[in-house]
Amino acid sequence: MTRQPLTAIEESVYHFLLDHLAEHTFQPSVRDIGRHCRIASTKSVTDVLASLEAKGYIAREAGRSRGVKLIGYAGLAGVMPVPVVRVVAGQSVPVTASYLSLDRTLVPSAECYLIPVTDDDARALGAQAGDLALVHPVARSREGAAVVVRVGNRAMVRTMTRRGQAVVLRAGDGADPLELGPQDDYAVLGVLAGVIRPLATSATPVADADSGV
Repeated sequence: MTRQPLTAIEESVYHFLLDHLAEHTFQPSVRDIGRHCRIASTKSVTDVLASLEAKGYIAREAGRSRGVKLIGYAGLAGVMPVPVVRVVAGQSVPVTASYLSLDRTLVPSAECYLIPVTDDDARALGAQAGDLALVHPVARSREGAAVVVRVGNRAMVRTMTRRGQAVVLRAGDGADPLELGPQDDYAVLGVLAGVIRPLATSATPVADADSGV
């Protein structure tokens, strides 16, 4: 079923329900919603919840003060927060900027993190600028496997081969290879374990947990 679009106040309430459940493992009260979303009366909050239910975003259990279920959201069950990092020139270890919750079946190791890809040269490897590359920092890379590499303050997806003390990075599609040696500012961050490509700026897949209002 395709869900109907939300009004501004419905979206505000829905996002508050998601955030509150993720942080507290239970839903806020009607009065909490009213205070946070600046809704004057509890009846108005109830009306917004009824609209969210009619549009397919939540389900409510009659007779329960906190009887809201967020449809399609699993809360903390089955998901894990994966760091979204940024690279810094001269540093081999990226800096955590935020977190994104992903289904644990998509993340091969707890050490994995996400990093924004900064160029379009690796389209042949399935990555382009704006994608989030899932990095597996402790996996052994095979010769010619796709890896994520920091070069200066850029994060690139490339295949890698070794040539003595140097590494040779290739993007495919006939692009010139890049050879880097011990004096260059680069770090091999890890094996490419997956790619997330944002299709909408505000869409975050979430998965199904109860708790209520």
